[in-house]
Amino acid sequence: MKALITGATGFVGRRLVAKLPGCVVLTRDASRAKSVLGDVNAYPWDASRERPPAAAFQGVDTIFHLAGEPVAEGRWNEAKKQRLRDSRVFPTRNLIDAVGALGLRPKTLVCASAVGYYGDRGEELLDEHSPAGSGFLADVCKSWEQEAARGRDVGMRVVSVRIGVVLGKNGGALKKMLTPFKLGVGGVLGDGKQWMPWIHIDDLVNMLLFAAEHAELEGPINGVAPEPATNREFTKTLAATLHRPAIFPVPEFAVRLAFGEVADVLLASQRVVPKVAQEREFAYRFGRLGDALKDVV
Repeated sequence: MKALITGATGFVGRRLVAKLPGCVVLTRDASRAKSVLGDVNAYPWDASRERPPAAAFQGVDTIFHLAGEPVAEGRWNEAKKQRLRDSRVFPTRNLIDAVGALGLRPKTLVCASAVGYYGDRGEELLDEHSPAGSGFLADVCKSWEQEAARGRDVGMRVVSVRIGVVLGKNGGALKKMLTPFKLGVGGVLGDGKQWMPWIHIDDLVNMLLFAAEHAELEGPINGVAPEPATNREFTKTLAATLHRPAIFPVPEFAVRLAFGEVADVLLASQRVVPKVAQEREFAYRFGRLGDALKDVV
């Protein structure tokens, strides 16, 4: 596989690059990317404003498009929300336009998306055939996937991986959770009944590669573990793994006071299952939450 990766210096991107030595990366700062990632061919790209250079695609057969501003960093205001949307929609559009202008084109696009596509759905069991939900993140994900789907018009097979909460060392959502739990002041958010679709970072990276390597796969794939957990179950398991108590629940009003509109993400319930991955017999290394958290912490 000759791969091109966007978002390569991010939490997931770095782990994917490690599996694909000698890959091509598109990045804002090519010098920094080379120093961080090592054995890569880095090309500078102002993703929201221009098409990537045609030279970057030479010999490439697979694109992994992971770029996008982090959702949970900083409070949301209108400018932040616009950046969240623009950092997903415009780079995807520019990427597809660049491929369309090539003579010899990559065959496969594996594009990140998110379980935010489903919105806040309570107890409803959600698989890849479930319709989109409502709300800001759902609208962003719909627009994101629509732009990625244009890849089919230029001859690519397109897979959109709807990613859940990624559990890994030294980054991701868990990094922010660990401090209060280690201090013994962690607790459930709101009533704790909201479902949290999660996935170990090793399984996510393997699923991205699985999607690229299996030509029969196309369309959405839920990038989550087989057993979603409620926030209460997640909290209890994390506390037990750290051998710390979890006796300080954070009521909904306090979550909203602390995080503003980002609280909608923390309190949303998405009972997402990976139907496509299971039907294709994708092999999870960490299918159980306890095993995933033990490995990470």
